Amino acid sequence: MAPDTQKAHVGETAVTLRYWAAARAAIGVASEELRLDGAATLAEVVDRVVAAHPGPDVARVLTACSVLIGDRPVGSSDPATVQVQAGDTLEFLPPFAGG
Repeated sequence: MAPDTQKAHVGETAVTLRYWAAARAAIGVASEELRLDGAATLAEVVDRVVAAHPGPDVARVLTACSVLIGDRPVGSSDPATVQVQAGDTLEFLPPFAGG
């Protein structure tokens, strides 16, 4: 696992990232923790994940995902304006077909 996304140590602040379906396949893990130094935006979190997991599909898949922060859907909000706080859980849900 890349240094940016290693398991948080006691006293550090982190967010939990959970990847589903194609996001899990592109990233190679089902979940991980990302250390934060204070608040960050969703765009900053995605940029750090892309940098930590080089691969041809990571950025494309993550930007196509619907994102939940806790139980709150981000929807069509600009990721650069969506605040992420330590302790949050982010769910990355790729588009899927069916019902």
